[in-house]
Amino acid sequence: QLQLAESGGGLVQAGGSLRLSCAASGRSFSSYAMAWFRQAPGKEREFVATANRGGSTTYYADSVKGRFAISRDSAKNTMYLQMNDLKSEDTAIYYCAAKGASYYSIYYRTQDYPYWGQGTQVTVSS
Repeated sequence: QLQLAESGGGLVQAGGSLRLSCAASGRSFSSYAMAWFRQAPGKEREFVATANRGGSTTYYADSVKGRFAISRDSAKNTMYLQMNDLKSEDTAIYYCAAKGASYYSIYYRTQDYPYWGQGTQVTVSS
């Protein structure tokens, strides 16, 4: 069983930056496509970014493109989300997710991912 644990959330002013981490344990990290999702109060969980097993292929939601960057470090079994130029609408609980996949595959639907972390809160004050 793969376990995921997010960290790095917090309170930041609009225009600021945060870096989220997702530490994986229990299985081979490099066997999984990974993604970040978020859920704001009263809204459905939405896709943010995804990376393939090697991190060479990435895909972003239009709302974060150019501001957020997903990356992964197989030596540390950790995925990251660098968030720059944060806006109040980025306020949400951020979740990391994993799916066993072929090397180049990426996925952006919530229902594609069987493994989830508990989430980390990001609050952006305007």
